[in-house]
Amino acid sequence: MPLSRRDFLATSVSAAASLTLTERLHAATLARPALQRAGASRPCVVASENGLRGVRRAYDMIVRGEDTLDAAIAGVNIQELDPDDDSVGLGGLPNAAGVVQLDASCMHGPTKRAGAVACLEDIATPSLVAKAIMDYTDHVMLVGADARRFALDMGFVPQPLLTEKSRQHWLRWRARQNPTDFWLDHDDDVAIRFTTGTINMNAVDATGDISSVTTTSGMAYKIPGRVGDSPIIGAGQYCDNGVGAAGSTGRGEANIKVCGGFLTVEFMRQGLAPQAAALRTLERMIAMTETRLLDPRGRPRFDIQVYAVNRAGAHGAASMYGGAQYAVCDERGARLEPCAFLFPRAEMPASPMPVQRARGR
Repeated sequence: MPLSRRDFLATSVSAAASLTLTERLHAATLARPALQRAGASRPCVVASENGLRGVRRAYDMIVRGEDTLDAAIAGVNIQELDPDDDSVGLGGLPNAAGVVQLDASCMHGPTKRAGAVACLEDIATPSLVAKAIMDYTDHVMLVGADARRFALDMGFVPQPLLTEKSRQHWLRWRARQNPTDFWLDHDDDVAIRFTTGTINMNAVDATGDISSVTTTSGMAYKIPGRVGDSPIIGAGQYCDNGVGAAGSTGRGEANIKVCGGFLTVEFMRQGLAPQAAALRTLERMIAMTETRLLDPRGRPRFDIQVYAVNRAGAHGAASMYGGAQYAVCDERGARLEPCAFLFPRAEMPASPMPVQRARGR
């Protein structure tokens, strides 16, 4: 039956359908024996560092018995709706044309369903649009103007996403692209804000049901229409209810080429702990990186983080370079923990990304 906008908005954050006993038994047969013998799972939520508030909200929802995907999306909604977070949602840094374009994807382990949206404009919560695609269509991904039209049809309310703070960052970046152009410098000697910011969140409950979500405004000042890893199922995030979930933040182009979310989950399926699986995925990314993005020692001129949790509730994360942290919430409460890493932060080479610091006069 057709679903009214009012009905959708009333149910967009409701619990997803539960599995039948037959489906649960089938999912259990896909898990490795070591994971099956673990018994009851330990509720746990992991996320990128900017998800510290979100993991607490998601964990509280999970222990109250709410669905893992609803909980994870509620967690990332905090950042999506925070105008002071310029890496996702409202206030996200715009593309080169000054337009905020958002990407997101989600997966629901119990039902094996997924949804994604890319190049979405004027809607602050792309994670919820991705879930609407999953819940109400036979598709997985919608993009661009048609994704926006779908969101409006489903009752989402459009709003300007470019805050004055983010607009000022964009003006500084634009003014300093070419010293001979006709744009006056916006400020003198100011660091230009440049980010590949994203939030990834993965959650497991006491029954071992798992979900994952990733949402982003993408690489700052990107070419209009650019799509990173966040909305790509298997890259920006991936979830297998019999094994675990994983996602990432950082340079999306590097992650797309190795299907990093999927690869990390597959390493856990083979028996690796979440942290070890994340490190192995990073090693694969380096092996697949073109020479122009490597220093003479073969180390990447970019950073990326991978986050993972298995169905037993064990968690871990890894970064190319030291100093990164990730958010986690379990029975010990919400906190930041250090990411494992391949190389010390001090050894990170200069980035090949577009100019990040204003030139002096």
